[in-house]
Amino acid sequence: MDCSKMGNLICSLRKEKGMTQKQLADTMNISDKTISKWERGLGCPDVSLLPELSALLGVNIEKILSGDLNPNDYVGGNMKRIQFYVCAECGNIITSTGAASISCCGRKLEALEDAKADGKHTLNVEPVEDEWFISTEHEMTKDHYISFVAFATGDKVLMAKQYPEWPIQLRFQKFGRGKLYSYCTKHGLLYQLI
Repeated sequence: MDCSKMGNLICSLRKEKGMTQKQLADTMNISDKTISKWERGLGCPDVSLLPELSALLGVNIEKILSGDLNPNDYVGGNMKRIQFYVCAECGNIITSTGAASISCCGRKLEALEDAKADGKHTLNVEPVEDEWFISTEHEMTKDHYISFVAFATGDKVLMAKQYPEWPIQLRFQKFGRGKLYSYCTKHGLLYQLI
């Protein structure tokens, strides 16, 4: 752990938030001399202060300890690179169009690996006027169901959340070719090209 790097990051983030050392110190019920000491690299925050410091500066504790934010490279938001994350605890669905550090319910999430849909997992896609009508015979029980369906092209993503015991009968606007994703709670993220 490099106290100098950590101090530089704390100083930079504090200034981003428009706070003085005194304001940050008062909010945390510590002295401004302590903040000054951290920012000069002459000491590090006590472990008990890290959660509050993290919340005030709007950055993960892990990033404070490393002293570096490591920004992602600009990828232009190409939706063909979309990545899906699903929290095993609460079922949250999170997406990104590039490398991201995602966490939910206190756990770091990994991007789902997609696999080509086969047989029973292939969604039925029928053109109806200017829409795709999407349906499936996949079981939709509380333990085994399709949690979401998404259609991604280069510049757009449409997503529909699904629930157990509801039949899947969706309509997505037709706007070019792309990947149709579905997330099965037992078999993971699947895709098919349309």
